[in-house]
Amino acid sequence: MLNNYKISALDAVVDTGVLVIVRLNDRDEAMNVCEAAIAGGIKALEVTLSTPGAFDIIRELSSKYPDVVVGAGTVLDPAAAFKAIECGARMLISPNLNPEMIRTANRYQVVSITGAMTPTEIVDTLEAGADIVKLFPTEVTGRAYVKSVSAPLAWAPLMPSGGVTAENAAEWINAGSLVLGVGSYITKAAKADGDYAHVTEAARTMLEAVREARAAKH
Repeated sequence: MLNNYKISALDAVVDTGVLVIVRLNDRDEAMNVCEAAIAGGIKALEVTLSTPGAFDIIRELSSKYPDVVVGAGTVLDPAAAFKAIECGARMLISPNLNPEMIRTANRYQVVSITGAMTPTEIVDTLEAGADIVKLFPTEVTGRAYVKSVSAPLAWAPLMPSGGVTAENAAEWINAGSLVLGVGSYITKAAKADGDYAHVTEAARTMLEAVREARAAKH
């Protein structure tokens, strides 16, 4: 049962190809963004622990939306990892290679996504047992870098994080990305007028862009 619990979560992340990264400075705004993104079809969310009330948000979302994989981001130590799991997180994400977080995730059978940049870090991350490698920050390296590292490491499940939009989704997918980590394009879509319907629409647009990119690739 525990294995199915993890596999179903990983499947949701990979099948949709989009992980929404919610890193905001206000608890209510973060909750509104999460729910608006879910309304747009998002099945995987990362609530960074730098967000006020992050653990409470994770607990509430996990209870209210059991079909959505709610994860904790910016997990830097095993204590935070375990607390997130206790709150219902089915996924742990860190910006760096974090073996202790990975061990905690594997112990309790939740998905682990760990940050890396260089080929050495990517391989070390996979050898440590992470499910997906988060390339970070990719707004600095760009799509060309994903393509470069994918050539010798074609088996690596890569997720770029930084600078991903619906407009460039196909480029990221074609470069070798398995999943796209999406932040501002979705989470800040309501900033102009406070209408969270923009977040829902951005989520739908992003998911469709990934579906189309994958279909065209194959």
